[in-house]
Order: sequence, then structure tokens, then C-alpha cells
Amino acid sequence: MVTEQQLVSKEETERGFFTDAIDKSFKLILDFNKDLFLVVWTSLRISLMAVIIASIIAIPLGIFVALKLFPGRNFLLSILNTLMALPTVIVGLLLYGLLNRQGLLGEFGLLYTPVAMVIGQSILIIPIIWNLSIAAVKGADPRLRVTCLALGASLLQKGMIYINEVRFALIAAIVAGFGRAIGEVGVAMMLGGNIEGFTRTMTTAIALETSKGDFEFALAIGFMLLLVAFVVNIVLQQFQELK
Repeated sequence: MVTEQQLVSKEETERGFFTDAIDKSFKLILDFNKDLFLVVWTSLRISLMAVIIASIIAIPLGIFVALKLFPGRNFLLSILNTLMALPTVIVGLLLYGLLNRQGLLGEFGLLYTPVAMVIGQSILIIPIIWNLSIAAVKGADPRLRVTCLALGASLLQKGMIYINEVRFALIAAIVAGFGRAIGEVGVAMMLGGNIEGFTRTMTTAIALETSKGDFEFALAIGFMLLLVAFVVNIVLQQFQELK
């Protein structure tokens, strides 16, 4: 039989473990632990590169789809809506098949490198930025289209006019894409290999350190990830209000 005193002692031990872990995790953050901030920097660097590449591709495509009528446009929009919820492990699995040594692109040796992770994250967030760019252009003042027609603007000129008009909405789309990239784990684990100091991101480090029993370090990374997510959401909210 377990006595009441034993139950109380067990609860105090569990509570003490968690509070100690929180204290130690904050100490790691405040001491600017080198290993901790290397993981944070790796995550930010890879996700920023991915969002830049994705934005260069997705924003022009979004503006084109929003302004141009063509056969299959509605079908394309349906596909984009579906791809916004694309599981990260599916992207990781497909790219792993292409980038491993037996794959079509295996000769380039990209697997388990930051480049592979950037490619994977870019593919993951292109549909998000693309779709949100379409929504931004469609939500612009209808008189803008009339003005472009009156001026005889080309498609490229229309695109530049719309970019200037809906720039805050486009920035919000980019921020949303970054938020998706920084928090994903499937692509990072399958394509990066979780190599310390090279491809280890915040999400993969949390999984690894927890499995190793280093709960304090995992918790510290978790707090940093929450901080990044909080900042991203604050920025996103500000730009959405500016729209």
C-alpha cells in the first residue's frame, strides 16, 4: 500500500524536477550558452534562406495568378489550398528519395547539408506565400485594376503597381512562411540528419536532447523557439493591421 506521505513525497519530487529544469534552462539562456545559441542561429539562418528563396518564387507567381485568367486557374488554386497543409514528412521523404546516393540528384552530395534543408523548407512554404500573395492582390482596391487598364500598363507594370499597393500584406505572407519554416521538424530531421553545429535546428535538437535525458537543454531550446514564434506572430499581427 502506498501511504499518503509517499504520495506527497512523490509529488514534491516531480514538482522539484520540473522547477529545477526550468531554472537551469533559463540559466543556460541568460548565460548565452554557446551550444544553445548555435542551434538557434542554425535554425534562423536556414529558415531565413528558405523564406527568401520561397518569396522570390511565390510572390511573382501569386501576382500572376491573381491578375491573369487562364485555363485551369481554379484547379491550380485548389491544389495550392491543399499544399498549404502539406505534411513535412512527405516533403522530406520525397526529397530524401531524390538526394540520397541512389537518387536522381545523389551525385551532388546534398543530403544531410543545410542546402537540402533550405530546399525542403522552401518547397514547404512556397504554397503558403503563393496563396497568401494571391489573396493579397485580390483584396486590393478594385479601382487599382481600372487605373492600370486606363494607363495601358503591361502585366509586369501591373505587378509592380500591385506590389507597392499590397506590400504590407505581402510582408505578412513572408512572415507567415517563416513561422511555418522555423517550427517544422520532418524536413530538418530527414534531410539535415541533425548534425551538431551543422544541420541541428531547434526542433530536431529538442527531440534529440529529450531522448538523451537532457531535459534542461531541451527546455531551454523550447523557450527560445517559443520566443521566436512570439516575435514572428507580433510582427505578423502588425503587418496585418497595416493592410
